[in-house]
Amino acid sequence: MLPMADYVRGKRSPVTCQLKCANQCLGEVCNTSDNGYFRDIAGAAISRRAALGLGAGGVFGAVALSMFGGPRRVEAASPLMAQSAQTDPNMPFTRIDPVHFETDELTVPETFAWVPLIRWGDPLFTDSPTFDAMNQTAQAQAKQFGYNCDYTDVIRLDDLNALLVVNHEYTNENIMFPADQLANDLDRVRSVGRAAHGFSVVELKRPRVDAPWEVVVGGAKNRRFTTDETEFVFTGPAAGSDLLKTVEGDKVRGTLGNCSGGTTPWGTVLSGEENFHGYFRSAGTSATDKRYGLADNETVRGWEHQDPRFDARNAGYENEINRFGWIVEIDPMDPTSTPRKHTSLGRFKHEGANIRVDQNNAVAAYSGDDERFDYLYKFVSANKYVEGDRAHNMTLLEKGSLYVAKFTGNSPASEIDGSGKLPSDGAFDGTGEWLPLMVNGKSVVDGFSDAEVLVYTRLAADKVGATKMDRCEDVQPSPTTGKVYVACTNNSKRGTAGKAAPDEANPRTENRDGHIIEIAENGDRADATMFRWNILIVAGDVAQGDATYFSGYPADKVSPISCPDNLAFDSQGNLWISTDGAPDGIGYNDGLFRVGLEGTERGLVEQFLSVPRDAETCGPVVHDDEKHVFVAVQHPGEEGTFEEPHSYFPDYAANGARSITSEPNAANFAGPRPTVVQVLPAVELMPQPTETATATPTATPTTTEAASAAPTASASPSATPAAGEGNLSSTGVDANAGSALAGAAAALGAGAALFLARRDRGLKGDLEQDA
Repeated sequence: MLPMADYVRGKRSPVTCQLKCANQCLGEVCNTSDNGYFRDIAGAAISRRAALGLGAGGVFGAVALSMFGGPRRVEAASPLMAQSAQTDPNMPFTRIDPVHFETDELTVPETFAWVPLIRWGDPLFTDSPTFDAMNQTAQAQAKQFGYNCDYTDVIRLDDLNALLVVNHEYTNENIMFPADQLANDLDRVRSVGRAAHGFSVVELKRPRVDAPWEVVVGGAKNRRFTTDETEFVFTGPAAGSDLLKTVEGDKVRGTLGNCSGGTTPWGTVLSGEENFHGYFRSAGTSATDKRYGLADNETVRGWEHQDPRFDARNAGYENEINRFGWIVEIDPMDPTSTPRKHTSLGRFKHEGANIRVDQNNAVAAYSGDDERFDYLYKFVSANKYVEGDRAHNMTLLEKGSLYVAKFTGNSPASEIDGSGKLPSDGAFDGTGEWLPLMVNGKSVVDGFSDAEVLVYTRLAADKVGATKMDRCEDVQPSPTTGKVYVACTNNSKRGTAGKAAPDEANPRTENRDGHIIEIAENGDRADATMFRWNILIVAGDVAQGDATYFSGYPADKVSPISCPDNLAFDSQGNLWISTDGAPDGIGYNDGLFRVGLEGTERGLVEQFLSVPRDAETCGPVVHDDEKHVFVAVQHPGEEGTFEEPHSYFPDYAANGARSITSEPNAANFAGPRPTVVQVLPAVELMPQPTETATATPTATPTTTEAASAAPTASASPSATPAAGEGNLSSTGVDANAGSALAGAAAALGAGAALFLARRDRGLKGDLEQDA
């Protein structure tokens, strides 16, 4: 029995609770203080202005027609709703309906298509072994694409070349390995799991701008970062501190729990080590252990049985825990570079970090601590950004000042009753202050040394009186306005017995669906110490009776949304939100949503995409100048088992297909594989009349596709496809699409060719049946 099975509300997966955050909700709230609650250019295609706040919103590629149950239109309830899909000149779309939580489909708008860019186990190097689900090894996994991407970016180097940069947050062993291995071969399970964590850097190319990206196997910049093998170094005031030393010295092996992140204006990638507590066993008795959720219990994955550093009770490894929980920075441009962990940004459960460079070239990094009742932070560099000086800019996160946020509402406390009802002034808003913890690399917290503030940042923030928040996840500065957006995903314990009451910045009791806060720094300065704030969205589904708010936009005219997680921006300044937890909140699959921020469309939420059953939408990247969107589909089918999958995404292969014998990109594993997906106009899958189809440049043998059941049309667009049975009844293409897709597949390479061939056959079957 999963510990959270009887605790989760609605359809929230207890598997997520166990594997992602080690059942944190079962423990006591870590924050028991009495505080008031409340991109130099990465590539030629990235402008400095876009980099000034873009920090997040990675990009991913993959293409597949809306083939597993086409999108359903939302009838326009007003003239404004009817035209809203056309107001972005770069990327108009008609929003999709929400999708029931048991639907094993990836749904995109009409006229768009999706295809896998890269999946768990796909090869990165010319000597990468073929993916064999029954015979995985750590050595093989270290040369293959890792598991469960969260932060994602596609850094365009020029029109036809790019780098895909992702992290691999955690693993779902229950669907990665057969039951016999889980019971009797734990050394394999544990070592493969560690190799599946970390990062991947992957070269991409395409034949033209209006075509999907393809992976370059053996690309010169391709790289894997893993938990066991990759060495990281510390920077900043705490580097060299005894608090960060073990018997292995000052350097640290690996990174884990990497959640969201950001791409810097100088072309590096940041990521936050979030739920690191779940990987370590500790005495659990000290104030620092308790504040970080550490306990004397066997961990979920049991790595401490294989590697002594994961048990802080072992002599010489008492401080190993302190070496995780940081913002890490990697350089995807240099495959020989040493990745860094920046102590100046503090240690806590970082969701990620995103950079803003203001008009004076001051640099700030924003980060949320993703735990109930924890805090929002800002780091301000001691030095200024220098255009074109990459070596200098790569030092900007090593020294500066660290702050934590205190929010003050401007409404009477009596008007914040926990219902989510607006106060009499018509807005949840107020002012805020950045409380200093470190100034120019020196502690300003009484009783805390420089190293202690940075290693035990939560306790230092408790002492200065920061505002306890409803799980700050992604924090994104707008590249067009400089305003900062904070995703507060939810907090089921807000206002419950013995816990903090609602306040204006966190206005709902048992905040199931979360909210988005908008921050404007005083003087529009990244180094300001005061700010103004308001709540942009109070999430939920008004049709289910939820108290919601969308900045004045009619609540019955927006797409229902719950549990905002990752944030991104398009070139027009629209906010994009990916969600994690909507099945629990409102009973629909998680998705990707566009939100207007200005004028008459401020607060308008439109759903663009829905992920398959049991999955989370991660790492949105929006290249609206090309009408391309990328997402990472994390943990599809997580509540199933290897033998009895809940999802067959993305391959939808025949039941019983378990291993790949000769084709690394073959789509013949009947089970879920976390995947980076590219969404693009369906017309871009059509063959170019002047082009000759060529094989993919990544030399891989061509094989006959594994036999699978012929896809058949589903009776309902919300039905779940069985193995090898994608629902192709609504594709968004005409009757000639079958031959067109076959031509496009040849140009896309072996992996996509096999993927599209299966759907081509299914489409023809649908057309014959309709005839």
